[in-house]
Amino acid sequence: VQLQASGGGLVQAGGSLRLSCATSELTFSRYVMGWFRQAPGKERDFVATISRSGGSTSYSDSVKGRFAISRDNAKRTVYLQMNSLKAEDMAVYYCAARKDSFGLVSRMSAYDYWGQGTQVTVSS
Repeated sequence: VQLQASGGGLVQAGGSLRLSCATSELTFSRYVMGWFRQAPGKERDFVATISRSGGSTSYSDSVKGRFAISRDNAKRTVYLQMNSLKAEDMAVYYCAARKDSFGLVSRMSAYDYWGQGTQVTVSS
């Protein structure tokens, strides 16, 4: 399964960006999807995850209320809408897929496939 993340870029603090992660995988709707991020010199951290239908989501405390994860199974794409961006949100963002699962989990090891990452830079 190949995941292609896009939408990163340079934004001012307080601004917004929407990340996308697309796949050609025909069984996309069977995957729980997640977003993670990794800042320079830090470990990769969980950001958000969404159930197969899109009906359930979970967020890290650091982004709750500012970020929103969504998916369009017809387009085989998952999104991360990021609002009120802060300097501490600056990182490389990765999408990930977890096959044939119903659970929303935050640990990296639970995900089977990873995208290549897209850089988000926040200027203050």
